[in-house]
Amino acid sequence: MLEGHDPYLVALSVVIAILGGYTGFGLTARIRGTPDASHRLLLAGAAFFLAIGIWTMHFVGMLAAPLPAGTVYLVLPTIVSFLICALVVGISLFFVSVGEPPVFRVLSSAVLLGVGIASMHYVGMHGLSGNFAMTHDGAMVVLSVLIAIATAYGGLRAFLARQGGVQLALSAVAYGFAVSGMHYTAMAGMHLVPPSQGSHPHVEGLAASSQMLSLVVALLCFVIAAGFLLSLVPDPRKKVAETTDTVAAIPQATVRVADIPPADSSAATTSPRLRPTPLGGIGQPPRSAPAPRMPVEGADGTHFIDSADVRSVRADAHYTKVHDGTRERMCPWSISEAEAQLDPGLFVRVHRSHIVAMAHVTLVRKEGDGAIVELDGPSPHRVPVSRAKIAEVKARLGLVRRHAS
Repeated sequence: MLEGHDPYLVALSVVIAILGGYTGFGLTARIRGTPDASHRLLLAGAAFFLAIGIWTMHFVGMLAAPLPAGTVYLVLPTIVSFLICALVVGISLFFVSVGEPPVFRVLSSAVLLGVGIASMHYVGMHGLSGNFAMTHDGAMVVLSVLIAIATAYGGLRAFLARQGGVQLALSAVAYGFAVSGMHYTAMAGMHLVPPSQGSHPHVEGLAASSQMLSLVVALLCFVIAAGFLLSLVPDPRKKVAETTDTVAAIPQATVRVADIPPADSSAATTSPRLRPTPLGGIGQPPRSAPAPRMPVEGADGTHFIDSADVRSVRADAHYTKVHDGTRERMCPWSISEAEAQLDPGLFVRVHRSHIVAMAHVTLVRKEGDGAIVELDGPSPHRVPVSRAKIAEVKARLGLVRRHAS
């Protein structure tokens, strides 16, 4: 069934799969280190673009196939095929986005996603209607499902990996060829044969012509291309507009910590406003020695990272997320336990849900009733500061000085 395919549309289908994969993976790469609301929004966007890329690639491939004249597409199976794709992609990404998923959960999600992609393909095939009967080679069906599962596993591993520009592009290219390979493997096992003698072709339900499908596919191609171009726009959080006027306007200003002259060392040691205070507050028993390392959960077990590499700790239900400057990883400690274990001379609980390493703060800015701080690293991220903690944070950063008596 591969003979006679339009090579230009085949190439376009591969490109669409690559662009959809790049956009989806690019969004997932921004998930770690974002607030919960942004996390959900990025996850939904990633699932949307991956599903659109898979579904559009499938129907561009169908338009490339040498189907008999008069073939139409039944609307209901075509819509159901997209819903299947969107549902399984969203569920699979959700399962692997919670903490650091173990290998079993990644494999289970890959099987779910692969079977869902294959189901989308064959439900879409069922939507073809015309003067023919359709048959499939069993071996090719099994092979296409295995390719879909392998594709899904590779995509989920890319989701979990630390993604840079080159790695992201290579993952998207591999993903695009793999998804397209699944489609054309299934098409190679499909055979259209003349209908049995005496039967007459009939269309059951609302149908769309190839021309109508082409318009829909063209629109979705535009959506994917637009999403791809938007994903190339640099993250605005990494841009800092710094001017003399804003520095002079503290506390409403954005201030770069690296540009602030250090406070007088003698004042820092004598002033009670600059002296580090225990995080636990007044009246609590003396804390034990600070923990030099923090446990984080990985796919293959529990790892330990040096507390000096920790940028921030964020509460996540009964656990926490530890950011090492590149990504977040799940820690089995609660936010209160992390506060008790970390060195109060290095870490400050700036919010009921956030702890930051003050040595890694590169920016502080007033925002609403509170403030935000930005922490350095390969992937800089920002953390909110509550109104009650602004004075302490400014003091620890040397922004509050004693006036001469």
